[in-house]
This record gives sequence, structure tokens and C-alpha cells, in this order.
Amino acid sequence: MEQQKPSALRLSDTASGISAGSMLAKSLRLLVLIAAMTVPGDLVAKARPEGAPLHPGDITVIKNARKGMGTIIEYIKTRPDLFPHEKPPTERVLALAERQEVRDTWARFLDYQLSLDSIDQPPEWDAGIDDGQFTIGYASFLARYRYAMDFIGLVDNDPAVRIALNEAVPELGLPVRSYADFKFHYLNIAIAGRFAALSALNRVIDRPAYTALASGIRDDEREIWMAAQGKGLHETASNAVQVTKHVLFKTFFPVQKNISEWMGDTRVLNGERYYVSLEQIDAIANELRPGDILLQRREWFLSNLGLPGFWSHAALYVGTQKERATYFDDPAVHAWLEVMDGKDKTFDALLQIVHPEAYRNNLAPDAHGHMPRVLEAMSEGVVFTSREHLATTDSLAVLRPRLSKVEIAKALLKAFSYSGRPYDFDFDFRTDNQLVCTELVYKAYEPEQGGHGIRFPLHSVAGRPVITANDIARQFDHDYGKTEQQLDMVLFLDGKGDEGEAIKAGVERFRASWRRPKWHILIQGTPFASR
Repeated sequence: MEQQKPSALRLSDTASGISAGSMLAKSLRLLVLIAAMTVPGDLVAKARPEGAPLHPGDITVIKNARKGMGTIIEYIKTRPDLFPHEKPPTERVLALAERQEVRDTWARFLDYQLSLDSIDQPPEWDAGIDDGQFTIGYASFLARYRYAMDFIGLVDNDPAVRIALNEAVPELGLPVRSYADFKFHYLNIAIAGRFAALSALNRVIDRPAYTALASGIRDDEREIWMAAQGKGLHETASNAVQVTKHVLFKTFFPVQKNISEWMGDTRVLNGERYYVSLEQIDAIANELRPGDILLQRREWFLSNLGLPGFWSHAALYVGTQKERATYFDDPAVHAWLEVMDGKDKTFDALLQIVHPEAYRNNLAPDAHGHMPRVLEAMSEGVVFTSREHLATTDSLAVLRPRLSKVEIAKALLKAFSYSGRPYDFDFDFRTDNQLVCTELVYKAYEPEQGGHGIRFPLHSVAGRPVITANDIARQFDHDYGKTEQQLDMVLFLDGKGDEGEAIKAGVERFRASWRRPKWHILIQGTPFASR
């Protein structure tokens, strides 16, 4: 139901939406001036401790979120067929694939907003804050506000898009009318007033320039003021009748009571809070084989942001030199190796010749003396990690390809070629110079001419072809028991937030896992939880 325009503002008496926006823009500038004149002097004094540091993790979150939201906005601009630039002359019905694309774009945009919400803790007017704390909070607030206005302005023209955005998506944890609530939050006089107050405070606090965030702050302030000249504040005024409602973004999310605490925990946990134990990893050691695909779920990682669904990470089990020697001691593998090199060598001998640096890295123990057994793409890049590192996980599934040992050897040979490459924060499968976790799995097992491999179906997210870890689980569920089944489940350690541990579960439970909301453990006990 559309909000009624409050008669007190008499917007209907203005010449146009633009003039109404201009009127409100002037009012907003007046609010900034008044706020600047009334900022308590003791607050300004308290806000200038010497050498107050910025949290480097917060800076990274803000910069990545701004980049991510900017990429999504640019993508939306290139898809007028999906997000019309003007209201369509007639009503239309989106096709299933189009509705999915709209929802995926929406969910990814919300993730970036949510990551910023976790560090946007508004200072109290009567409390002392340091300059770094204010800069972090203000930069986070501006980025959310600026890109939200951009998003609303681009997607709000078509009723069919609004309907798709407001549909409940349980696997993403989105309730009905999530877009309508999002729109109300940002097109609201209260948040405009908060911008006025923080903008004024930003001008009176005497602090050194923080180059890491300064340009973003300037850009976002400018864009918000530009929006204030036109439609943005006009629409803001239309929602002023409900200004008394609480305006924090988290109020409409199903994880609203836990999400800020969770986001804060991601910066201090240091591996203290995982449901899979080291003892469980030791117990399953003999069940793992080179070439196994590992799906992981880490409840407390910011890396979950932007990734739809329950399963958030994928990796390859490559084993140790001894494990590979045993596993690939196979007549067919020996025959393939002889064709490859003209000699009957071991698989590790071939790895050492073709990928010498990656091979050396695979043989080097980590800082704790643990031998690398897993190859995965993380924020540090494509790196080898230990089996013990798997214990820093809340849920773990091991899937085994239904392929010959020769095909698996070929996959590992390709996988080693990606070792050392940087992580792809753009999630673009079309390039090989940077990789995300699922891209490593996808490209290692990508079928070659005359080979079998594994066929993972790609789908578009914000205009880029991708497959997520959750998609791998979904494909397993879809193909299970059919002739096209490509993977077998070896084991499933299911993290149970309400029990504080992971339990060994069966294949049917794993098949259903991809349907869980992405904030599964945080919303257990709510209508969005799924067992």
C-alpha cells in the first residue's frame, strides 16, 4: 500500500516534484547549519584524541562495499530491459529467469548494505567519540544512504520489478515487502535529518584527513546533495508521516536482533567459535581422498556477504605427497603419465615438473607445523591450507566426483596451476588471472575435449556468470538418484547453532541444506529457519 503524502507538507501545491525537492534541499541545508551551530563544545573537544587509529578491517569493509554497490548500480544501468529507466507504458510480467535475476541482484545489494550497517554505530550527542570512530561511522552511513538512493531511483520505475523485490525469499532470509521497508527507511525525513546532523559534525570536528576514506566521503556527500535537489527528497517527504518509526536499517531484517553483534564478532573472533571440532576432523581423516570437493559454512565470516544461500565456500582436497602416491598408484594413471611425459613417473613427479613453485608450497608445513592438504581461494588468494584448518568451519560437506582416477589427476594438475593467483573480489568467472573459491573447483573439473569432467551450470548474478557453493549443493540435490548424478556425498558435518556443535548427518539432510536461509544459525527459532 502506497504511503499517503502528508497534508502538512502540501506537496500537491508545489509546481513540481523538482521544486518540492529543492525546497526540501534548502531545508536540509538549514538543518546542517543549525546542527553545526548547536554541536556541544565538549563533544568537539572529546572528538580529537591524538593519533586515533582507524580499524583497517572497517576500512576494507567500507571500500569493498562501495565498490560492490557501485558495480551493481552500473550493471542495473546497462539492463533497461530488466530495470526500465522509465515507467513502462503497459503492465508486464517478468519471466522466471528475470525474476531470479532481480532477486539475486537485490540480495547481493542488501548484503553490502548490511555489512556497512554493522559498523555504522551512530555516536550519541552526549558521549565522547574519537575522530577515527566518527570517520568510520560517517563513511559507512554515507555509503549506505548514497547507494540506496541510487538503487531506488533505478529500480522503482516498474511495478513488476517492485513485486519481484518484495517477494519473500526464504533461502536468502528475505521476508515479504523487504524492498518496501527498505524504501521507507531511506526515503524518510528522519534519515535525512541524521545526514544533516552528521554532516554538520563532520565540518566542525578538527581532525587530520584520512586519505583511505576521504574521497569516498566527498563523493557520497556530493551525490546525496544532488539527490536532494530532485526526486530523492520529494519522495522522502512523502514518507514523513511515519517519521516516528525507528529508522535503523536492521529493523526489518529477520536477523535484526543478532546481526550487529555477529558483524562485530567477525573482527575479534580469531577462530574461537566454530561448531566443527578438530577431533571431528581427525576422525574423518581416513575418509578424505585427493580430488574431493569440500563445501563449507562459516557462520561468522564477512566473506558470506554477497554470496546467496547457506553454503558459502568451496575448496579442493589435494592431499599430501604420501596420500597422492597411494591414491594414484593405479594402472590407468600410470598409462596416462607415460603418455604425458614419455616415462612411467608418479603423479607427484609430474606435478613437480609442471608446477614447481606450487608443488613446493604444497610440501611446506604451515606456521603450526601442519601439512597442507587443501587448495582453496580465499581473500589471501589461491593458497594451500591444512586439514586442521577445516576445523575453522561450522558445517562441512565432502563430495566425491564420479570420475576415474585419471580424470581426477587431470583436475588436480589444473588446480595446481592456479596456486598463488589473487582472489577475485569481482566474482568474474570469465577471467583466469583472479579466482573465487567456486571458480577454482569449476575450472579444475571443467570438461575438456574428449574428457568427462563435471558440468556445473552457471547462472547470472549482476550480469556475471557464476556458480556458488550453494549451487553445487543444489545441483547435487537435483541430480541425486538420476543417471546424470556426478557427485557422491562422503560425509556431512552439520553445524547446529542451538546445540553449539556439528553433528554427522545423512544424505537427505544434506540434500535439503541448500534451501536453508543464508543466516541459518542466526535465525534458528524464527519463521525463516529451516531444518
